[in-house]
Amino acid sequence: MALQFSDIVEEARLSARALKDFGESLFSPTVRLGVTGLSRAGKTVFITALVHGLTRGGRFPVFEPFATGRIARARLEPQPDDAVPRFDYENHVRTLIEQRQWPHSTVDISELRLVIDYQRQNGAERNLTLDIVDYPGEWLLDLPLLHKSYEQWSNESLALSRGSARAPLAKTWHAHLASLSAEAPADEQAALAAARLFTDYLRACRDERFAMSLLPPGRFLMPGSFAGSPALTFAPLDLPKHGAAVEGSLWAMMRRRYEAYKDVVVRPFFREHFARLDRQVVLVDALSAFNSGPEALVDLEAALGGILDCFRVGRGTLFSALFRPKIDRILFAATKADHLHHSSHDRLEAVLRRSVSKAVAKADASGAEIDVVALSAVRATREAQVARGRERLPSLLGTPTSGERAGGEIFDGNTEVATFPGDLPDDPEALFNGAFRGLSSASAEKTDYRFLRFRPPRLENDGPQGPALPHIRLDRALQFLIGDRLQ
Repeated sequence: MALQFSDIVEEARLSARALKDFGESLFSPTVRLGVTGLSRAGKTVFITALVHGLTRGGRFPVFEPFATGRIARARLEPQPDDAVPRFDYENHVRTLIEQRQWPHSTVDISELRLVIDYQRQNGAERNLTLDIVDYPGEWLLDLPLLHKSYEQWSNESLALSRGSARAPLAKTWHAHLASLSAEAPADEQAALAAARLFTDYLRACRDERFAMSLLPPGRFLMPGSFAGSPALTFAPLDLPKHGAAVEGSLWAMMRRRYEAYKDVVVRPFFREHFARLDRQVVLVDALSAFNSGPEALVDLEAALGGILDCFRVGRGTLFSALFRPKIDRILFAATKADHLHHSSHDRLEAVLRRSVSKAVAKADASGAEIDVVALSAVRATREAQVARGRERLPSLLGTPTSGERAGGEIFDGNTEVATFPGDLPDDPEALFNGAFRGLSSASAEKTDYRFLRFRPPRLENDGPQGPALPHIRLDRALQFLIGDRLQ
């Protein structure tokens, strides 16, 4: 699309903000780390474990500056952005350790500032400010809307909803859609009903049986303060192939509200937060896709490709720092690796690498560094060998959350059980060709994979700063994200 005046104004605003951030970083070296992921990927747990490990002293053998003792201490300081809520780190730690519950999911943006005092490899004393920005991954899927007209978005959304996996979930919305004429006079009640039924369809797609990921607009499922506003009261329409929206028509109303959504929701997020990031973590709950079935895995691949397309990636230069900031490192992390035996961790990593391969190739050409890892920020299980006749099966021991089901049993949230979730195939293509059954097409007893939700582990308090949180490969993630800035 041709560059519009609004785009030029937006670029000027971004450049002005970049100049301000660059001036501040001259006196206090700062890395702005974005942490995002689609629903239930574990963003809150990841940030909590990262901060707890650095401030309390975790077990991070792969994180070189920590393992070699060059980090003297890490401390929390007041965050710089007064208009952004503070990430509630202290309550999240208590929830994990004392209540053995997972913190509530991310529904809005939040921020936390961590200052790391360290010794450079040449012996000089320095400090690095790490500003961690937590935001829902669903918001990322809105950024492509900035370059799409209402007509483009509407046609793409309808085509997606009519696919074989989604059409049954969109049946009620489609029935209402068939009763509407885009060229009819604007009707507030028709718009409200269309927006409500469209949102119900998106919510149904996100249910664990289907675990779809490509669900823009993101604020329809996380409206916050925009709930009920006209900016969230629109939906796709069946549009005629030829013609234009007539003033006063339902089509014109929907298009106006779609543009308002971009102006009051998407652009401010891009300008004030997203465009200022230096490094990025994208957390991915691939296990939910395995639970659901092949359609969910294909949908996740499309969503991840769309997410990476949103990033301004490239090697950082003085010019980019001054006028057009770029993200120079992105980590894709498959979470909940503790739900698999360690023999499948590399296989989980291979599945994620396959999911983002096309997008990664594009980022590599720009000079940005991309890595993929399977991790667990807080390990909820431990491994054991369980005898079954003459066989000894590699299994996991953990406490399923209350209400989880397996083998006809409903767990009470207090009893530890042994479970064998199944091995992932050596070749990830075996999953992408659709050769497995999930909840979307079979009962829980007949699925090929069944990953239970586990409670956080029971930990022994071994010091005044509380117990260390067990993890899998969190130190590897830290080494990639900030290790080079602590040399």
